[in-house]
Formats: sequence, C-alpha cells, structure tokens
Amino acid sequence: TLNPFSGTAEVTIVLCGEERREEEDMEVDEPYRPPKKYNLVVNTIQMVILLSFNTSDSLTYQEIKQETCIHEPELTRALLSLSEMKPNQRILHRTSESRNISPSDIFTVNEGFSSSSSRVKFDQAQVWPGETESGRREARKKVEKDRKHEIEACIVRIMKSNKQMYHDALVSQVVEQLNRRFNPSPTEIRKRIELLVDRDYIERSTEDRNIYIYIA
Repeated sequence: TLNPFSGTAEVTIVLCGEERREEEDMEVDEPYRPPKKYNLVVNTIQMVILLSFNTSDSLTYQEIKQETCIHEPELTRALLSLSEMKPNQRILHRTSESRNISPSDIFTVNEGFSSSSSRVKFDQAQVWPGETESGRREARKKVEKDRKHEIEACIVRIMKSNKQMYHDALVSQVVEQLNRRFNPSPTEIRKRIELLVDRDYIERSTEDRNIYIYIA
C-alpha cells in the first residue's frame, strides 16, 4: 500500500515583499521587506494542499477538500501540520485557533512566515484529533518498516550501479542518498546489508570481508 505521508517533495514559495496591512494602518510608514524565497520540504499530501494556493489567495477547508479529493483524516492531519506552529513559523493562517478544523475554516498563505534557512522541513507526522496512543504506535511502526524497505532498496540500487564496494563507502552513499528524507543510522544500514547478504542480493568478497559484491 502506498503511503502518501512517506513520500517527500520540495515546494518553492516566494512571499510578497511588502507587509499586508489593514486599511486603518495604510498611513503608517513601514519599511519595505523584499520578497523571500523558501524551499519547503513536505510530504505528498502537504504538497498537494500548498499547490492549491497557486490559484487562490484563500480557501476554506471544504474548498481544499473538493479541489484535492483528499480524505478528511489525512487532510485534517496535513492542514494542522501546516498551520499549528508559532505565527511566523506556520506557512498557512487559519481563521480558527481551535484544535478541531471545521468545514468553514478559511486558510490563507502566511506572508509573515520567516526562517533563517532557505530550506525548511515541515513535520511529516502530526497527530490529528481523536488519534489514540496505540494508533500513534502503529503509525511509528509503519514508518520504521517503510524506512527499512527504503534503506534496502537504496543499498540494492547502489550495489547494482557499482557492482563492488567497500562497507564504509556503501554506508556513506546510503546516508547521502537518503538524508533528504530521513537520517539512517550506520547500525541500521549494517543490519539491512546483513539481511541482503542472507537473501543473496549481495555477497562478501572471499578475499576481503569488508568488500561487498552485487549478485546479478
């Protein structure tokens, strides 16, 4: 089963240079703020939601649901993760501060969003209302299981490309290729390598046990 919360994407946003001011504040001489560009690292569902704002400045929960066709639990979870941080750290503003999202809640892009880094990673595993502790444990187990599969697939891809590699070089390449998604530990990578050896995807060199050979 494909898990849209496991996939990641980078969404580039450019925020307006001038502060949005209320009508009564228009005479206040505020300094010009140049446009800022950020790359947001989000999961697949968060990406789809953010892309909805390419054509609208503001959307209700119901409008987002109709446009994206995302099921309610997943949509609520993703919207909370994009709108429930400190005011300058949330990418979306919501009209209501309630933990529960209603169909009439209006979401807008937060022009006051700021970060010291141009690349910002949003939480991929926010909890939605009503989720139980056992549900969270199950979700964590699934994430861990998915990551183990990703590590194994990455090892196989690297070995298929290189045919033969030293252990440290293989671990280094796995970390380099996966660190945008998560940070695999060398210990977990070693375990995945051992399992792939047992399953005859790769084998150790008879001349040097630190060298792995891809089995075609």
